[in-house]
Amino acid sequence: MIDLSKIQEDLTSVIKLTNLQAKIFLLIVTEGKMTAKKISNTLRISIDDAYSIGKQLIELGSLIEISENEFEAMHPRFTAVNMYRKMCEREKVEFKRNVTVDNIGVLLERPYDDARTKYNKN
Repeated sequence: MIDLSKIQEDLTSVIKLTNLQAKIFLLIVTEGKMTAKKISNTLRISIDDAYSIGKQLIELGSLIEISENEFEAMHPRFTAVNMYRKMCEREKVEFKRNVTVDNIGVLLERPYDDARTKYNKN
């Protein structure tokens, strides 16, 4: 079992997501595509907050909107590096390989795949 709280901490400290952005990103990675309503119900936040943070995560390179009001994560190895690259651009720091970012992608790969295939369910 992976430690999602450690990954959430890395997402906030290294990639500079807010705690709620990190929670929503991890929720969608580990559970699969979700509507703002389902995010809202799961995390006990308003639908408006779920929707607006979902939109923020699209801008940050971590989610895509697959239909009106429904969000999905791309593969975590790609997404972790993509979010980090966008953060480097925002913060005006040099983009270079980051082991912590690479590890986020590696650690989230299995739960991402498990949430999207019926064959890997425990």
